[in-house]
Amino acid sequence: MMKRVAAVVAAGVMVAVLGVRAFAAGGSGTGEVELIRQVDGSMLLADRTSQAPVLDVFEDYDCPVCKEMHSRVDDTMLRLAREGKVKIVFHPVTIFRDEPMRSNSIRAAAAARCVPESNWLAFRDELYRIQPAPHGEASGFTVGELVKAARKAGASVDDCVTSQKFAQAHTQESAKIRIEGTPTVLLDGQMLGDEAFDPKALERAITGGTGITV
Repeated sequence: MMKRVAAVVAAGVMVAVLGVRAFAAGGSGTGEVELIRQVDGSMLLADRTSQAPVLDVFEDYDCPVCKEMHSRVDDTMLRLAREGKVKIVFHPVTIFRDEPMRSNSIRAAAAARCVPESNWLAFRDELYRIQPAPHGEASGFTVGELVKAARKAGASVDDCVTSQKFAQAHTQESAKIRIEGTPTVLLDGQMLGDEAFDPKALERAITGGTGITV
């Protein structure tokens, strides 16, 4: 299995919906596929009326393996969600304890909370594009870089990003999450292994209706 960036965080995950509609596309369910920000800062991409399996994606924006997974399977995940075949919950977390990774991660995740749902997926793409390198050495995700990334994604949220308004809320929510590393991907509560990095294998796992424990 591709090596994940390891760490340990505390407690469980509670998902609650704010109910703000920001994204819609055609799907095979009875409702619309929407991207919805939840009260814990996670993002739900789903037709909430469907019985599709749930894919929980825990990712740290400063994690290079998360960037690798994003480059390999993100298009497949989003397509399946828009087709109503899976509900995706994106969980931005800060897994790192050492600097400069921890501060990099917090700044990026706090900025992501500023970005409206309609621009959030594009902003997430930008975060992985500008991820600081080399990992463990480079400081990055400066507020100036994040403002530019948000604007490139179509969002003018300069003050929110610069003030790091949501940094404390993000770190508090991260402290409630217990995972051993990032990326961590769960399909209906079961952890996925290498198939989380393989578009065809991931699609088989999702459309087969069951998770695979590896």
